[in-house]
Amino acid sequence: MPINILMPALSPTMEKGNLAKWLKKEGDKVKSGDVIAEIETDKATMEVEAVDEGTIAKILVAEGTQDVAVNAVIAVLAADGEDVKAASSGAGADKPKPAPAAEAPAPKPATGAPAPAAASAAKAPAPAAAPAPQPAAAQSNGARVFSSPLARRLAKDAGIELGRINGSGPHGRVVAADVEKAKSGGGLKAPAAAAGAPAGATGAIGAPAMSDQQILGLYEQGAYESVPHDSMRRTIAQRLTAATNSMPTFYLTVDCDLGKLSSAREEINAAAGKDKDGKPLYKLSVNDFVIKAMAIALQKIPEANVSWTEAAMLRHKHSDIGVAVALPFGLITPIIRQAEIKSISAISNEMKELAARAKAKKLKPNEYQGGASSVSNLGMFGIKDFTAVINPPQSSILAVGTGEERAVVRNGQIVAATIMSVTLSCDHRAIDGALGAELITAFKKLIENPVMMVV
Repeated sequence: MPINILMPALSPTMEKGNLAKWLKKEGDKVKSGDVIAEIETDKATMEVEAVDEGTIAKILVAEGTQDVAVNAVIAVLAADGEDVKAASSGAGADKPKPAPAAEAPAPKPATGAPAPAAASAAKAPAPAAAPAPQPAAAQSNGARVFSSPLARRLAKDAGIELGRINGSGPHGRVVAADVEKAKSGGGLKAPAAAAGAPAGATGAIGAPAMSDQQILGLYEQGAYESVPHDSMRRTIAQRLTAATNSMPTFYLTVDCDLGKLSSAREEINAAAGKDKDGKPLYKLSVNDFVIKAMAIALQKIPEANVSWTEAAMLRHKHSDIGVAVALPFGLITPIIRQAEIKSISAISNEMKELAARAKAKKLKPNEYQGGASSVSNLGMFGIKDFTAVINPPQSSILAVGTGEERAVVRNGQIVAATIMSVTLSCDHRAIDGALGAELITAFKKLIENPVMMVV
């Protein structure tokens, strides 16, 4: 019996992925553990291994195909001894079919509505070729919109309410093509007519929500280019919107004197050994010291090394620090695991390697998911200070500004010093104000006295 090869779920939150490349072709023999394809998720490109032995009988999803649903059949494998042609002819036949959707209950007539007419309509037989009723999606105002399951999923991923989309299917049913059209601003109802957009609807921050059609109406046709969102950008938008709306956040800022750290960094880099090519074995950056200091600070203030869940507080034993890496197509935070026990040079080398693989979309989910806290550094762009959005399920993130010469007062004298401003964002559900202050104070002491990081 042929074996279906399914689109795997490469992370707990993955619902679909892009089939980037086939590494095997039809007719090739494979054994368990062979890499057969590369799949792109919203964050990384990962290899898919065969779990059975046999011959690739039929490839059902061509490489380059986007938005392939998890558990969709992408290829068929003929088991050893099985006729490849027979397996190919029955390709995908064993794909599980979705259970038939329950018919949506007919809406009750409004008070005073002529019931006899409704009753007679209910008794009238449906035409033989009439399509079966489709499930209706409930909108925020209680209205129902008939749509296909695929259309509902695509609309959810795109952040578009189904009630705003003009349906082109039977009886105005919203289908996948309507959602794709809506993504570029077309096929949307006027705000007053949009189901699920009642008068007075507001956005996340209380301002009246604007539809795509309203926004497009503000700009002259041809004066802009519409670039559809990719999966990474949609995921970033959804996660950060959720974090901003659901997480009560407060901010703490301190200035750190980099005098001792700068001197120590220069001495350590100058003393670095050379590899066989004559290159330094490591070259420490200020950010490497920041990662180490944050890791140790979380160990010194363990009550802040936590993640919030509705049932309990998770107190982490290690300091797993995420580090924001800017990519041309978005942002990702690879994680330095157990950073508190690693040397600064080890952190430096590991961070360079993770950043390189992040830019190549080669990170594995366990390399960027989870973590205790994060560091976001915009100092290299000359940014003095800023606030960063916490990456759930973490409870804090440190925003690092540039180190710059400023006038400070020491012993009653005005002198120049290299100062770096840092701002700690804290989830108030998990970290109270005084606790956050203890954490950022511990970080400041370590940065200003870097020898304490090796004690």
